[in-house]
Amino acid sequence: MVIKNAELETVVGVTTKGFPKHELPEIAFAGRSNVGKSSLINVLLNRKSLARTSATPGKTQTINFYNVNKEFYFVDLPGYGYAKVKVDFKAQWGPMIERYLRSSAALRNVFLLVDMRRPPTPDDMMMYEWVSRAGFKPVIIATKADKLKRSQFKEALRAVREAYPRKDIEVIAFSALSRQGREEIIERIEEELSD
Repeated sequence: MVIKNAELETVVGVTTKGFPKHELPEIAFAGRSNVGKSSLINVLLNRKSLARTSATPGKTQTINFYNVNKEFYFVDLPGYGYAKVKVDFKAQWGPMIERYLRSSAALRNVFLLVDMRRPPTPDDMMMYEWVSRAGFKPVIIATKADKLKRSQFKEALRAVREAYPRKDIEVIAFSALSRQGREEIIERIEEELSD
């Protein structure tokens, strides 16, 4: 896949009534605040700052639709699990994400991001359940692979894989710094788009 152009096309907030209507397929990305969703999207699109990254967790409070090559969309879902975000916002994100998962006819699959350095959290597992109940077979992206020593890598990857109830769960290790895993993720997205 060659990324020729990408742009942030639509932003949907908690007060927006509906989601954009289009015929193009969607690939969604979900994960805890500060897990590296924006960094992943930027690496996949070969852009430095299309998706805004921040040192402050909880910055993405909207569902952002990125039009890629005028052929499909990357959908960046709000980061979850950050305690310092106002409670009323947090209470609305869950229903907004769940509504999107259930209502988007264009959604092909969801890539769930988890921090490879620690086991998936209860929030991560809840998101996995939501996505699975909505009829998808999520792909797990284990981020921050570069933060682990080589001796820790295999064990950390195994721990992430074994945390999920499905034995055939697909887990891809990713580093925004070294770009490890980028090609594997791109190939997986191409498979989703070709189905």
